[in-house]
Amino acid sequence: MIEADRVQLLTGDVVVVDTPSRAAKGQRISRCPICKVAVWSNYSGAATSFRFVRVGTLDEPARFPADIHILYRTKHPWLTLPPDIPAEIEYYRAPSAAAESLERRRRAAREISARPR
Repeated sequence: MIEADRVQLLTGDVVVVDTPSRAAKGQRISRCPICKVAVWSNYSGAATSFRFVRVGTLDEPARFPADIHILYRTKHPWLTLPPDIPAEIEYYRAPSAAAESLERRRRAAREISARPR
């Protein structure tokens, strides 16, 4: 998860697909128009201010190792999760992130809530 203004699409464009979710508010998934892989998502609670970027779509994905595993209830049985990384059966309630990231998130959330509706 990162602020949308920090994400730069280097080539091409994305196709935005509105997708329903269990939360009933849905999400907008931005996909590569050629291979259809998800590049990032925007969830309704964060509007367009944050993007949930798929690490595998980055130029240097190894720079961003997992800091939490979510939705592991649906993982394949052959996948072993490392014991030193937090894991949640479903989506996590409180983010497990660096203090700097959490402060940027709080600041952005204040900005979002201050916007006229």
